[in-house]
Amino acid sequence: MSPDIVNTEIEPFHAITISRLAHALKAEGRSVIHMEFGQPSTGAPPAAIAEAHRVLDVDGMGYWESALLKERIVQLYRDRYDVPITVDRLLLTCGASPALVLALSSAFAPGDRIAMARPGYVAYRNTVKALRMMPVEIACGPDEHYQLTAAALAGLNPAPAAVIIASPANPTGSVIAPDELAAIAEVCRRRNITIVSDEIYHGLSWVGPQPSLLQFAPDAMIINSFSKYWSMAGWRLGWLLVPPDHVERARAYIGNLFLTPPSLSQHAGLVAMDEHDVLEGHIEVYRRNRTLMLEALPGLGLKSIAPPDGAFYIWADIGHLTQDSVAFCEQLLRDTGVATAPGVDFDPVDGHRFMRFSFAVSTPEIEEALRRLEPWFSARQVEAAGASR
Repeated sequence: MSPDIVNTEIEPFHAITISRLAHALKAEGRSVIHMEFGQPSTGAPPAAIAEAHRVLDVDGMGYWESALLKERIVQLYRDRYDVPITVDRLLLTCGASPALVLALSSAFAPGDRIAMARPGYVAYRNTVKALRMMPVEIACGPDEHYQLTAAALAGLNPAPAAVIIASPANPTGSVIAPDELAAIAEVCRRRNITIVSDEIYHGLSWVGPQPSLLQFAPDAMIINSFSKYWSMAGWRLGWLLVPPDHVERARAYIGNLFLTPPSLSQHAGLVAMDEHDVLEGHIEVYRRNRTLMLEALPGLGLKSIAPPDGAFYIWADIGHLTQDSVAFCEQLLRDTGVATAPGVDFDPVDGHRFMRFSFAVSTPEIEEALRRLEPWFSARQVEAAGASR
């Protein structure tokens, strides 16, 4: 397809609009609970913060890639997945978002077709479009466990240049079973489809450890970040792992587009990687929050949700209450002070009838949010019942 006919229009990220309103209400003195972003409320591990304070006093810093951090990430792949990789394949980035831009821009051309799940993370679709490529969104519902399948990829005609995989996924929290990942890898190998695997939610699984695509497709491009498991969203630190034959091209792109991630973040990130007890303590908070949400949702009338197998999201069907998830989430925020994400960010076709909750906040905040949500949703159900008579 000619790149000049690819639709490059980017839809706004509605959750950001909701968040702006939430901060404005907070500035007015309102009590606001932020459940609109997948952003851990815990902050970086204390030892990582202490290291940042130390480095500020002794290091003038500059453009830099930490060899020690890269070696530690290589060790992570050995320990977590039993996969050997070499340091030269690893590029440090300013978070997962630049890693996605780097992967797509360095490996594909305008007009290329990039497959992805729908619902899926808003930036997949919009980054692909911004780079003048064509998103091929595959509808994934309950029958598919809200995830891409090998059969769906095998059925695409023509085959896309690449597929973006996310397991655990945003916004659904669903995961892809290992045998299905193996089948996807085989289809992609047979059809010459490059795999870009976003593994930013690894370490945040409620159904057991999740495998890396590298275990099934050694030439996959892997994205990860310190934002989620390591609770360092604001530090803007991540990485992209590329196949050996793509290293030089990817390095040329990153050197011109992004240079290096913040030196301070690299120092702190290295320390954070070994703060196991602190990080696992965060996981236990999320686990408790997930349980509270799942126990409370049916009482709110939200009985149809995606399986939150991992990450810290709940993707809920609100079609019985509204056909406008943006207006719904805005009114919910104004009335209760609870900020959530409208589904249209993640699904431009059916997202008008879905919303996403993030439970990456403190347990007291979850308890207070549920206290506020119960009467509000009860009133909406009464209104909806009355309108249907």
